[in-house]
Amino acid sequence: MSAKSNSAFVTRTNALVARFRRQRPLRGGSLLVTILGDAIAPRGGTIALASLIKLAMPFGLTERLVRTSIGRLANEEWVSFERSGRASFYSLTTNGRARFAEATQRIYGAPPQDWDGLWTLAIVPPTLKTRRDDLRDELSWLGFGQITPGVFAHPTDQASAINARLEELQAAGQLIVMKGSILSQAASANLVAMGWDLDDLGRRYKRFIDMFSPVATSLDEAPMAGDVAFLLRTLLLHEYRKIHLRDPLLPAALLPEDWAGTDAQKLCRDLYAKVFPASEQYLSATVQTQAGALPAPAAEIFQRFGGLPAVDATIGGGDTQLA
Repeated sequence: MSAKSNSAFVTRTNALVARFRRQRPLRGGSLLVTILGDAIAPRGGTIALASLIKLAMPFGLTERLVRTSIGRLANEEWVSFERSGRASFYSLTTNGRARFAEATQRIYGAPPQDWDGLWTLAIVPPTLKTRRDDLRDELSWLGFGQITPGVFAHPTDQASAINARLEELQAAGQLIVMKGSILSQAASANLVAMGWDLDDLGRRYKRFIDMFSPVATSLDEAPMAGDVAFLLRTLLLHEYRKIHLRDPLLPAALLPEDWAGTDAQKLCRDLYAKVFPASEQYLSATVQTQAGALPAPAAEIFQRFGGLPAVDATIGGGDTQLA
């Protein structure tokens, strides 16, 4: 690390890592999902097991825990396994890529602002009572709130992927889906209160802000070590992802004033953009695939959070300059 590197930034990042390592239980699978989705998916989707172990080790994940956790992800069809000689490699499956694509759209996209006043209602028919829990989980993942048993709602036009999933469930006779308007703003506010606990979600966002604001204020123009940048990037996305995927992403008109989620999104976006170039260089120097060096980043990665700094893709062994 350069002697000119920002010591306050390093110290505060290390404190966050130490805090993560003290968690019990230490959920290895969840952290690996963050690493795979944030760092590896946009760069080919394949990683050597030895490289994954090296990336995860600073967070307190032992080699045994990484092997166990990635094995579970393979059993759940997030990744596939292949051996070449004495080396093992894991690649995202079609199912894994689809799951990450859905999460990527939610995590890195801009929050909704405009609202046409329409609500989408999804109703689980009484004949499917035995499947209600499974469908509730799926609708919750899509951002829907449960209004009454078997009735779910969301106030925005859903993204195309979500609409497609709703249509699949409806076509299979598992859901009745309707759209319509409510006659008063007060009624919409009541529906929000019935479907979601925004107070709890706001507290989670405020804890995120308290956790990462000191790191953000310690950043300056000093050189940033790639390994430290990767540690912060991963923890930042890991903690944000756990909260943000609970967020129904309601339009601004239905959110409380001074909504903490807005400040959390801005903090995450700004800090992510600052550590992104150095962390990408670290990944290029550290991660191996079955074909050798990690491929250059896909162009889509630079659209995250509304636009990221360009990096030199040749550091990944490719020939494309994205700088």
